[in-house]
Amino acid sequence: MIRSLYSGVSGMKNHQVRMDVIGNNIANVNTSGFKSGRANFQDTLYQMLRSASAGGGTDFGGLNPSQVGLGMSVSSITSNMGQGNMQLTGRTLDLAVQGNGWFAVSDGTNTYYTREGVFYIDSVGDVVNSNGYHLLDSGGNNISLGENGVATLNISQGGVITGTDLNGDDLTEYTIGLAMFPNQEGLERVGQNLFRESAASGAPIGGALSDPAVNGYGTVNSCYLEMSNVDLTEEFTNMIITQRGYQANARTITTSDQMLEELLNVKR
Repeated sequence: MIRSLYSGVSGMKNHQVRMDVIGNNIANVNTSGFKSGRANFQDTLYQMLRSASAGGGTDFGGLNPSQVGLGMSVSSITSNMGQGNMQLTGRTLDLAVQGNGWFAVSDGTNTYYTREGVFYIDSVGDVVNSNGYHLLDSGGNNISLGENGVATLNISQGGVITGTDLNGDDLTEYTIGLAMFPNQEGLERVGQNLFRESAASGAPIGGALSDPAVNGYGTVNSCYLEMSNVDLTEEFTNMIITQRGYQANARTITTSDQMLEELLNVKR
């Protein structure tokens, strides 16, 4: 009786975690470069009521084990790193990676990785993202277009930045760096559309950033943004399933409580 109460509690608590993940996905349905998450469940410990026994005895045959489960838990929350849809913006410094690879940005101390490609030119000519982190080239250096302003700017699918400044001089040529990881689903989310390397993801392949459009790395598409890969149809379906699972576990607790009440009333 008490086991069913605790099983119901574990089911409600962990279905709430799944609903939290679904809610975050839906909240970020229009977040550029967002990668959706998914909560996965697993059963937990089992109490042995009767152990298994082998067959072939003279009096009795073999018996299967009799076990009662003690609920469930969240086994993992995984990230869906699938490609999001491309949206045309017409802005040169809106960049999207088509295929494999992550933009690398730096706050001066740490390097982070992102699929969001909204970049700007700051007051000293550095290319930065929405939070002021510097975009890195394939050599791991900050990309700076100089302090003379930018008259024309072109970014090829190979990530090569060219153009002229307001004086008519050519800009310093840079190649945008991309990173790939042995296990990109192991990257750790840090918010602000940023991920960082973890023990699960491993270090960037080759130990450094690479040029786009070579050796399996994706291309850089200027004037486009990669949108969120959240599938609203799937999220709303999962929301209904999660809600019903939560209700079923709540009913388990209610029914167990009613049975305990009947037990307490036996003495009357």
